[in-house]
Amino acid sequence: MAITLDSPVDVPGYLERLGYDGVPSLDLPSLTRLQQLHMTAVPFENLDIALGDGVALDAGASINKIVAGGRGGWCFEVNGAFAALLEALGFRVSLLGAAVLLNGPNRVIEHVALEVELDQPYLVDVGFGESSIRPLALNRRGRQDGGSADYQFIASPEGTTLALLDESDADAVPVAQYRFKRVAHSLTDFAAVAASMQFNPDKNWHKRPFATRLLDFGPDRVTLTYDRLKIVRNGNTTEQPITINEWSTALLDWFGIRLGAAAEAALRSQIRPAQP
Repeated sequence: MAITLDSPVDVPGYLERLGYDGVPSLDLPSLTRLQQLHMTAVPFENLDIALGDGVALDAGASINKIVAGGRGGWCFEVNGAFAALLEALGFRVSLLGAAVLLNGPNRVIEHVALEVELDQPYLVDVGFGESSIRPLALNRRGRQDGGSADYQFIASPEGTTLALLDESDADAVPVAQYRFKRVAHSLTDFAAVAASMQFNPDKNWHKRPFATRLLDFGPDRVTLTYDRLKIVRNGNTTEQPITINEWSTALLDWFGIRLGAAAEAALRSQIRPAQP
């Protein structure tokens, strides 16, 4: 099993949190629906890290945070929790370690994604921000529709790279997202890197609070960064500056997250005044 828990997953509670009616079947349509509901209801966010509280690598705690707390989390939390839910439903799931390539070459495993075995293996990821919103067939070469954009897997001796494709230019160079090897991990395998990433001065995880989620199952999306609110609807993008006083209201209105007074005060120190 990919996830070890001290107590069983509250499957009915988790599905209710996602807004999933009925019992999912072990097939691609159900998996796709679960992924899109998860990415809509459960934000990809770093608030606990930005607050300096730190995040434990504990799937049970992540599930409680999502289901009972109405929160989201970063990749190790949301993908770890989602893997536990899928396993509890009967899906065959493996955790994959990935090196993020958005800022250039990188060999450090600092992201976790899921491989789900159905009629064939699929890559599923609910914790990478603006990414595919449906399962991608891992054995398929060439362009695939990821719901939000087109993607392609590129094989090399170093592993498999997930690449974003330009839908308007077939000759454009694919943009590498992350590279992984199809080797199954346990969540504890990521403990050291997860701990170091939270406070690494070269990373922004603890410097700039953010939250992002799909709107209406995608591809529309809302993203709140430390100084802006970005909304994508029907292919149109609007951005507006967010002041310190508006930040908590936007977080509540768009993500349903209400911070306590102490947490809000701590985050205020990291939110820059918005620039028009």
